[in-house]
Amino acid sequence: MAHTDIRLTVAEERTIYDVAAIDRALDEATGNRNEALGALYEKMKQRGGGRFLIRPSGTDMVDDLYDTCPNFGEVIDDIKKHLALAVAGSEPMHFTPILLLGEPGIGKTHFARELAARLGTGHEFVSMSSLTAGWILSGASAQWNNAKPGKVAHTLVHGDYANPIVVLDEIDKAGGDSRYDPMGALYSLLEHDTARAFKDEFVDIDIDASHILWVTTANDERSIPEPILNRMNVYEVPRPDYDASLSIARALYRDCINEHDWGFPPEADDGVLERLASLPPRDMKKRLLSAFGTAKLEGRNWLESRDFDQARMGRSRKIGF
Repeated sequence: MAHTDIRLTVAEERTIYDVAAIDRALDEATGNRNEALGALYEKMKQRGGGRFLIRPSGTDMVDDLYDTCPNFGEVIDDIKKHLALAVAGSEPMHFTPILLLGEPGIGKTHFARELAARLGTGHEFVSMSSLTAGWILSGASAQWNNAKPGKVAHTLVHGDYANPIVVLDEIDKAGGDSRYDPMGALYSLLEHDTARAFKDEFVDIDIDASHILWVTTANDERSIPEPILNRMNVYEVPRPDYDASLSIARALYRDCINEHDWGFPPEADDGVLERLASLPPRDMKKRLLSAFGTAKLEGRNWLESRDFDQARMGRSRKIGF
């Protein structure tokens, strides 16, 4: 099934920060200003405070995710409801922050990236497992050496959209010194009212982050503070069953064929799809690409089941059905 065409309409330009506030900050800091902050202020003035708010023009924008991410059906169903409301009111897309909860390897990160691509508002991907301090999201004071803005301000200042998707991957693995809670900034960012006047510690100017679309992933919710969980819709994503795995395998094969002119047929045979479907979703693409390479080395323009025996890359485990 070919991807549904994405039809987006630029709804309006929304001011996310006040340029006059930047002028005041520049005047106040004259002679005693962090050079990097001064350069950022000049960039913000040059770009202006307006960013596009994108609204969807149809509820079918995410329909092909049912085929490529079939175990996320509940999430897709709810997103379509929000799409319907946005289309009915000619409004920007908005949904309650999402937490995708489930075991490793079932496609949570892949789904988050694919959703961002379908909604077309741009996105920022943040690996929370690598965060050791809250300033990664909310910036560090310009008084510190090597300080810089956090991911949220960077995305809004340098991006084109007021409502990008921000994907926080493996939020349950955020760690570090408890004095600098990596999730501390989320208490205000996940609340629409308080996010309207988000203040990055480096930028130190109010930024409207209330239009950000938040998608988070986790393997285990027990390490996530309850107030954060209460701000999100939590979806327990199941491991794909056999039929769902076949659907993922079929869609992945078609995507590879559409993206590359390698000379393979548009559809794989059943034996190939069954072998591909026996793999965890996170391993499917790398094993499929290796199988394509194996076939080409043997001078073939078609895949065979045995290509996956030769395509083993590191350790992988089969899904039991």
